[in-house]
Order: sequence, then structure tokens, then C-alpha cells
Amino acid sequence: MIKKDVFIGIIVGLIANAIGLFLAATLLGGGDDFTTVIKAAISEGFLGKLISLGAILNLIAFFVFIRKRQDYRARGVLLITVILAVFTFVFKLF
Repeated sequence: MIKKDVFIGIIVGLIANAIGLFLAATLLGGGDDFTTVIKAAISEGFLGKLISLGAILNLIAFFVFIRKRQDYRARGVLLITVILAVFTFVFKLF
């Protein structure tokens, strides 16, 4: 049961981050479509910043799970947030 709740939290964290990334790219893209913004972010080196902006929705999911006392699901969201932070840091270095 615990592993299932952590896995659900990981999935919710990934989905929330994907939605946040899409919203950030759409709102900050200046009218371009999503793929154009992502390609420009890769070429200009600010993809990590877009991923970090997308992780803001993970904060909302985390606090919803904490409020509902679903601690293991909140742990999964926190885990995926830390993994994305490490990925962003490594991506920024190379």
C-alpha cells in the first residue's frame, strides 16, 4: 500500500510538472507553439528554468496531499521534485 501511494505521488508530480512546463512555455513563449519554445529553450540554454517554473504546480499537489493527510503521496511528489531539481542542476552544468 505504501509503495502504491508513493508511486501515485510520483505520477501526480510528473503530470503536474508537465502541465506546468506546458503552461510556462505557452505563457512565456510569445505566441509560438510549444515545440518551438522548447527548441528555442534548448538552443538558448534556458530549458532548466522552464522546467523549474513547471515544478511550481508540484508545490500545489504536495500541499493538497499534506492537507488530506496522504503523506506517502506527498512523499512521492517531493521525490520527483528533488529528482527534477537534480536533473535541472546537471543539465545546467553540461
